Amino acid sequence: MSATMALADRHKAAVPRGISTKTLYAARAQNAELWDIEGKRYIDFAAGIAVLNTGHRHPAVMAAVAQQTEAFTHTCFNVAPYETYIRLAERLNAAAPGDFAKKTMFVTTGAEAVENAVKVARRFTGRSAIIAFGGGFHGRTMMTMALTGKVSPYKKGFGPFPAEVYHAPFPKKSHGIDTAKALEGLRQIFLNDVEPARVAAIIVEPVQGEGGFNIAPFEFLQELRAICDEHGILLIADEIQTGIARTGRMFAIQHADVVPDLITMAKGLGGGFPLSAVTGRAEIMDAADPGGLGGTYAGSPIGLAAANAVLDVIESEDLCARATEIGTRMRNRFEELARRNSFSCIGDVRNLGAMVAVEFVKDRDSRKPDADIVTALIANAQDKGLILLSCGVDANIVRLLAPLTIPMEQVDEGLDIFEAALTEVVGKRQ
Repeated sequence: MSATMALADRHKAAVPRGISTKTLYAARAQNAELWDIEGKRYIDFAAGIAVLNTGHRHPAVMAAVAQQTEAFTHTCFNVAPYETYIRLAERLNAAAPGDFAKKTMFVTTGAEAVENAVKVARRFTGRSAIIAFGGGFHGRTMMTMALTGKVSPYKKGFGPFPAEVYHAPFPKKSHGIDTAKALEGLRQIFLNDVEPARVAAIIVEPVQGEGGFNIAPFEFLQELRAICDEHGILLIADEIQTGIARTGRMFAIQHADVVPDLITMAKGLGGGFPLSAVTGRAEIMDAADPGGLGGTYAGSPIGLAAANAVLDVIESEDLCARATEIGTRMRNRFEELARRNSFSCIGDVRNLGAMVAVEFVKDRDSRKPDADIVTALIANAQDKGLILLSCGVDANIVRLLAPLTIPMEQVDEGLDIFEAALTEVVGKRQ
């Protein structure tokens, strides 16, 4: 029995089946490469689901963490605060869009960041309702599951969920939902479900992550901002997957020239160490009474040290420009594949920076989603040494989230593997 099979048996016996995993077990990793316990090498186009924008074990991040561990690893910021928390808050306040005073709090996970954004929005406005979008993903806690607009597997069997959460349609041009239709859906919520005066916040991903890498049209985000301003509603940008240089800007919503009231971030912020944040207008962030925010592990010194190094790397290595370069290279390659008759299963290619998606369909006329080809492609690519992820409400989209520090020759190597794996999958179906 191989080491992988033996560990898989132990895994099955010890870990709940609700935690979905791949069938490879990591042994070590560096930048955009990962080796499993059998010694097999992979190109990593997943980056820990957009966590490793600065790659596995970036030297600057590892050095900052090592230095912090020599000082202290935990005190609880509520008990004995530390300068690195304040410094990172200052840097994110400066980096976030908006010419006004801002404040930042730190927690540990993306779901915690969203939960706290909702808390401060409700406390500041005195309102209770929240509007999210179909296909959106905001976490697996009870509140964030309520906000998530995808039932299976995230919400199935876990209800009831917190009340006063409403879902509007998200614009998806390839599915016939344009900005006008999406905004009409929001208007219907105001007419049929909840009056605007009871809505504390609208939360939106500038690019939907789990929902299928659907890019919000810039005019849609601008209209949301106007609607929020009209009705005294706060706009929350969920930048957990899109933020920290992933799309070619520090935050994806900056592409639309829109200033949100609150921004949630996590994933790429900690460079591989758990850390999340909420940054927002100072008066909103100050609405909670002392003790209303925080947590035992909120703002870990280790995560803060890593995040300060991540921001240094983004600047010194110009990772925003690299994200654009990587995304353009990938999109050009996939569009070339889509133009070939043999790859008519490719229904759409889209990207914003280095958030790249390839959508698979049974045929381009019906545009019926094809999840089976995605499953086969991801498995075949893994066999050939490439780590890929799927997404989308129909599980028919391959998303690519390569580290922004990946060498271009490894980008090309991964794309070659992708093409070879897809060619084999398509050939078997003919």
